[in-house]
Amino acid sequence: MLTGDRHHAEDLVQETLAKMFRAWRGLQRIDNPPAYAQTVLARTFISQRRRRSWSEQPVSSMPERADRPGDPALRISLQNALAELAPLDRAVLVLRFFEDRSVEQVALDLGKNAGAIRTRTSRALDRLRAVLGADADHLIAL
Repeated sequence: MLTGDRHHAEDLVQETLAKMFRAWRGLQRIDNPPAYAQTVLARTFISQRRRRSWSEQPVSSMPERADRPGDPALRISLQNALAELAPLDRAVLVLRFFEDRSVEQVALDLGKNAGAIRTRTSRALDRLRAVLGADADHLIAL
């Protein structure tokens, strides 16, 4: 959900695993490896999006079927709307609502305080509603 693209997601996971491996090889003590991995993943995503070299690549054909059940048009409009948000806003919304993490967990993962995450969540949701327009009402009804 963070990247909006399976190939970028695979690259992101690969880079996260490489960073995790370096942390273990460096004899760094990690108390909670899953939480550390999610933090590394979120921060790596934000860092990648800040690079000027990052860009989406068009594909020649679309898959015949959607990967997940549900309304494909709604899913596409949500992905497009998320893509228009700033990387940190997208990370906050995905971690909070798609991964069902608490404000405190997201704050810890992104190196921010909980108040900043609450504010960013509220503002990002407002931006998302503005981008979605009429689709926002349909999403709320689900």
